[in-house]
Amino acid sequence: MKIRLNRYLSECGVSSRRKSEALILEGRVNVNGKMIIDLGFSVDTEKDLITLDGEKIKPQKKVYYLLNKPKGFITSTSDEKGRNTVLDLIRTEQKIFPVGRLDYNTTGVLLLTNDGDFTNFITHPSHKVLRQYKATLDKPLQEEDKQRLLKGIILERRKSRFQDIQFEGKGNNRQNVIVRTVEGRNHFVKNMFAAVGYFVKQLERTNFGNFNVKGMPKGSYRKLSIEEVKKVYEQYGK
Repeated sequence: MKIRLNRYLSECGVSSRRKSEALILEGRVNVNGKMIIDLGFSVDTEKDLITLDGEKIKPQKKVYYLLNKPKGFITSTSDEKGRNTVLDLIRTEQKIFPVGRLDYNTTGVLLLTNDGDFTNFITHPSHKVLRQYKATLDKPLQEEDKQRLLKGIILERRKSRFQDIQFEGKGNNRQNVIVRTVEGRNHFVKNMFAAVGYFVKQLERTNFGNFNVKGMPKGSYRKLSIEEVKKVYEQYGK
């Protein structure tokens, strides 16, 4: 399989893709004994011998985690303000990163991995992987606004919509809603409600594709099996 050299270095856990570019430009990376300083250079991961400062680079084993994200953690690998990140919750020797984002105080399903191909696949808009959220609004959702959100509104210069909206619980409680969407844009659920005059007080992602965190306490996580990962490709790769 051929991939860009900087991406290969990143996926092997050497450094971020940007820092990997710096290593290449510094002349510290060789492919089959030849120094490479071309950032567009591609390598065959099965055949080429790739070294950094004379040491062979070994690919990382692919790992996948499902986290029930609690409030008070940012979805990033680091934070310039010194806030806790979701990586602080997972014990692993592998260099992993979050799949997509959840806001600082948004809870629920978050995937983390070191597999860039899996990340690109599950987040790519063309695969239409369904996300489900539970939202608490600042006031009851009116029927006309519900219909607007289902039919579609213009958000960030694009027509945007929810696939489904349901009300949680019994009676006339229209402040607690369950929404389903295939959109992965940042703050999408909050921005959609804001566009029709509602503030989201609480937000939890309960499902992302095949994954949910039922029975998992906030802040807990588990490793995903290869079979669970394969099901994502089987279901959404059609």
